[in-house]
Amino acid sequence: MNNLDVKGRIFDIQKFSIHDGPGIRTIVFLKGCIFRCQWCCNPESQNFDIENMVVAGKNKVIGQDITVREVLEKIKQDRPYYKRSGGGITLSGGECMCQPEFAKALLHECKEIGISTAIETTAGVDSDIVRYIIPEVDTVLMDIKHISSEKHEKFTGRDNKTILENAKIIAESDSDLIIRVPVIPTFNHTAEEIRDIARFAKTLKGVTKLHLLPYHRMGQDKYTGLNRPYILEGISTLSSEHMDMLLEVVLKEGLKGQIGG
Repeated sequence: MNNLDVKGRIFDIQKFSIHDGPGIRTIVFLKGCIFRCQWCCNPESQNFDIENMVVAGKNKVIGQDITVREVLEKIKQDRPYYKRSGGGITLSGGECMCQPEFAKALLHECKEIGISTAIETTAGVDSDIVRYIIPEVDTVLMDIKHISSEKHEKFTGRDNKTILENAKIIAESDSDLIIRVPVIPTFNHTAEEIRDIARFAKTLKGVTKLHLLPYHRMGQDKYTGLNRPYILEGISTLSSEHMDMLLEVVLKEGLKGQIGG
């Protein structure tokens, strides 16, 4: 099949993002994820099925099937912004590697016309899928949520063994790998836990950057709209002073750190 005819399932396309890779970017949000992170701000991304969510009192259909050709037409509209800012396209989700054929085809076609590519991923998929997609990716924004496999499974539904192994594979590729840590109270918010992640990141070839992403509750209303419980209700956000302390931990490990990303 021609790459342009490959179909995928998405739930949003967001333009003019400055937080998900270098420059001004278009973010394509893919449906489907193997994790069930308790803090997930896009719970509508988790199920691959097209579903309904109540938004502002009205039913909204979440998910649509779309071809690479159709997505490219939307992306190409903003090529002047990518060129001036060093931006491009970022695939997010959900977990974009859960739709490997669509992800690879879309990324490949973008690179063919000179558009920079990036993905946001936890890479908790089979290593063959990682090796299949990564050659098409310029920048990988990879979540490393915890070093403890037991605690990772408790808060996300799966252990982290595959994630840590795939991080090594990605680090050996030609992609620029940036480690991101969603900092979640009660899960990974201590200096020791962030230090462990930073020390693992330092073992990855070429990795110099680690971004700390502060916990927020901006997606909480979506759980109500999907008629699902929000497990972390009542958990407070972390203070700026606490985040600064964690950033100092990262910097002391010799990495270039920042809050947000």
